[in-house]
Amino acid sequence: TAQVLMDWCTAQGVELRYIQSGKPNQNAYIERFNKTYRTEVLNAYLFESLEQIREITDIWLSRYNEERPHEALGNLPPSVYREACERAQLSHFECAT
Repeated sequence: TAQVLMDWCTAQGVELRYIQSGKPNQNAYIERFNKTYRTEVLNAYLFESLEQIREITDIWLSRYNEERPHEALGNLPPSVYREACERAQLSHFECAT
């Protein structure tokens, strides 16, 4: 299975990036997102079609990025945090510290 995935990625121009051994925190952000999405969308509904999954996901993503406060961003939604950084014309690192 892994070889098939690697071949498909190569054919599609997708670069695979691996985390370093013993460094699970390099993947913490996406793991947190995946857990939240799984809990709040995939486990919360019985879907009847792929289109229904897409519609519910679009609504959820909008709320996740536009309305929902994120503790790591000072309890601001990502869109508000991004706007504040852009107004201040600071890099992500400078804005986060």
